[in-house]
Amino acid sequence: MITSGAFSGRSYAVYGLARSGLATVEALLAGGASVMAWDEKEEARQKLRPTAEAALRIADPLVTSLYGFAGIVVSPGVPLNRHPIAARAREAKVPLTGDIELFAQARASLPPHKVVGITGTNGKSTTTALIHHIARTAGIPTLMGGNIGLPILAQDPLPAGGVYVLELSSYQIDLTQSLDCEVAVLLNVSPDHLDRYDGMDDYAGSKARLFAMQSQRHAAVIAGDDDYTRALAGAITGRLVLVSARDVKDSSQWPSLQGPHNAQNVAAAVAAARELGVADAAIAQALESFPGLPHRMERVAERGGVLFVNDSKATNPASAAPALAAYPAVHWILGGRPKSDDLDACEPWLGHVRAAYTIGEAGPRFAALLRPRVAVSECGELGRAVGAAAAAAREGEVVLLSPACASFDQFTDYEARGNAFRAAVEAL
Repeated sequence: MITSGAFSGRSYAVYGLARSGLATVEALLAGGASVMAWDEKEEARQKLRPTAEAALRIADPLVTSLYGFAGIVVSPGVPLNRHPIAARAREAKVPLTGDIELFAQARASLPPHKVVGITGTNGKSTTTALIHHIARTAGIPTLMGGNIGLPILAQDPLPAGGVYVLELSSYQIDLTQSLDCEVAVLLNVSPDHLDRYDGMDDYAGSKARLFAMQSQRHAAVIAGDDDYTRALAGAITGRLVLVSARDVKDSSQWPSLQGPHNAQNVAAAVAAARELGVADAAIAQALESFPGLPHRMERVAERGGVLFVNDSKATNPASAAPALAAYPAVHWILGGRPKSDDLDACEPWLGHVRAAYTIGEAGPRFAALLRPRVAVSECGELGRAVGAAAAAAREGEVVLLSPACASFDQFTDYEARGNAFRAAVEAL
């Protein structure tokens, strides 16, 4: 695991005990800190008991004294704009922080290395995995973490010359104060998570903080393909590397990077890799061999000439639109917990939709929006939607799960939703 003597002798509260929270507890304890840990769910708290030790106690920081604490480490899933932990932290004059900030504080204890941080509304995971793959193909020791894969503190430190590639959500950036990325990447900014922010400007400002933490000599790689990213690029006072989806003319030789949305991911990843000193020949080799990501336009099966595609990671309309664009004849399964009341980003591609099958909380609303343009079946549940779409689809057509919604109404996360789709397809 990654830890640091900087934690020694300090007291921390850890609020939220999912994967990153448990990794944080272990890293802090290994670094010599005292930890008060809590999760609202009893089953999450139970996970701590087998490793309980004198420096660890289970108590709720909302009702327990925080005097002398160095920080409250909060899960990124905790909504700071409405959760009482934020007011409690202000009252106790204890900073709210996250595991990415603890990693930033631990960097001085690690062998010499570089950090690439990637943010943006859509494409973060693909770009993060692609940069990681390019570095590994070039023979650079590398780890991937943050909002993807294993928690960064749970992983073993890299040797000298290594590169940590971190996918960073706006929630994680909100909880980070000192992460100085050698390369910081911004892909795009479109409406998302607005239940956590005071409008789009506030949300974009969260992304901008990644660059405010950078030293002037470090590289800011920004894809200037929307108004917000262009505005943020204009505010950069350090070294700016401006890229665009238009920089990529032909993606036909990269099997897992098809579709117009991936052009921006490739442009940003190539620029970041060049900043790391990777040669163009190694970059080209990595683009060809990149395997893609589970749950992102993932081909899961073909039945009777019908392709079944799992795009469960498309949790908002802007991230669902590229999948609709990529296939000319789609049976579209969508719905879940909505992040917006419209499907405007998908409008240009509705001509590709043979029929729509709605599920989850957003089902009735999305059905009403789509009926003037396409045939709609209100299925409610994913298994029923897969069955209906499979029955209607013809050879050469695609059954596509691209929900344009969060998963939390019916599933624990987008991965569970994607796995349920795969299971339903296998059961046909």
